[in-house]
Amino acid sequence: MTQPLLQAADLRGAARLTTEAVAGLASLVEAMHAGIASVPRLRSAVDATPADERTRGITGLVYKTVRGVTHLVGGSVDVLLGLLGPALAAPDPYLPPRPEREAVLAALNGVLGDYLAATDNPLAITMAFRRAGRPLRLERFALRSALPGATPRLLVLLHGLCMNDLHWQRAGHDHGEALARDLGYTPVHLHYNSGLSVSTNGRILAQLMERLVDAWPVPIERLALLGHSMGGLVARSAIHHGALIQRDAPRWPARVDDLICLGTPHQGAPLERAGHGVDRLLGALPYAAPLARLGKLRSAGITDLRLGNIVSTPAGDDGTYRCAQVRLPDRARCHAVAACLGPAAHSLKSRLLGDGLVPVASALGQHAEPERRLDFAPERQAVMYETGHLDLLSSAEVYGLLRGWLG
Repeated sequence: MTQPLLQAADLRGAARLTTEAVAGLASLVEAMHAGIASVPRLRSAVDATPADERTRGITGLVYKTVRGVTHLVGGSVDVLLGLLGPALAAPDPYLPPRPEREAVLAALNGVLGDYLAATDNPLAITMAFRRAGRPLRLERFALRSALPGATPRLLVLLHGLCMNDLHWQRAGHDHGEALARDLGYTPVHLHYNSGLSVSTNGRILAQLMERLVDAWPVPIERLALLGHSMGGLVARSAIHHGALIQRDAPRWPARVDDLICLGTPHQGAPLERAGHGVDRLLGALPYAAPLARLGKLRSAGITDLRLGNIVSTPAGDDGTYRCAQVRLPDRARCHAVAACLGPAAHSLKSRLLGDGLVPVASALGQHAEPERRLDFAPERQAVMYETGHLDLLSSAEVYGLLRGWLG
């Protein structure tokens, strides 16, 4: 048996999200209506005021009524689903999760996760450590029961954007399970809302890691973090924030022996940068400024990928964000694996596309500005040729590197 495909929280979350989407669309159309009816002028989206985006008279009353009815109906549906909740399917902690549902939730959280969390939507993912898709209680006796074969070698795996912990199983291979079989590691998977900012996830993970290390059933002899894509940024952020939280007596960050990043955009992902440029262009054009909101339908997590940001930074005077420089952790052995679609790293295809999402230079921490480079030792970095971003999860060559580095 497996979990039901649709749960009560899914219906309530979807109904609430639909209500908010319809109301937002009405406001978007009204803003465009107001812009067309006004005198054309070139301006920045930041110059617009709420009054500029509202129509007057009967037209304004129509838009206001649409929003009011939408929220009224949405509120009624939310109350009804709350009453029906006990009769609808509820999750069973003893059953494995449905991969289809988990994949949809992960994708939704990757795109709208910060919004879902801010509105307390039931669809928002709460960070937790899991094994085989089931959450782990961070108490010693609970871990001993859930992980009866726990070893002194702890491996924490962190998934990427719009993904979940079940995605580590790809093409019949799982790096974590293979390392457990060959090197005696005990893999624990992190499940998190990838739409939150990397810094937010890093701070939450720093606290959870302390609890995990304290509650581990046996003394830890080796601790390794393995992150794919955004997971590598979250791991670096957690180590950074964990050291800041316990600056006087750092505990778990000082115990990390290995940090391995697979296809992690340490210096950013150009596809997100291009989207940011479109936002700014739309925001400066008459009539099109309201459409910039649609371009901003990227979560804080995706925005952080633009520059590979792992700590929160205030906006500058021009309203843009700049990436703070955070070096690799001193105590851990840090490894980086990049991938490229071409047969050689210096080919035109590889330079333009990288692994399809992340350029080779970004995955290896390289940058034209010396102060922004990440110092991965030459023997602790590698490039996989004719390999895509997701193929890093199933590559036998990548696993050979992991086995050598962690053995």
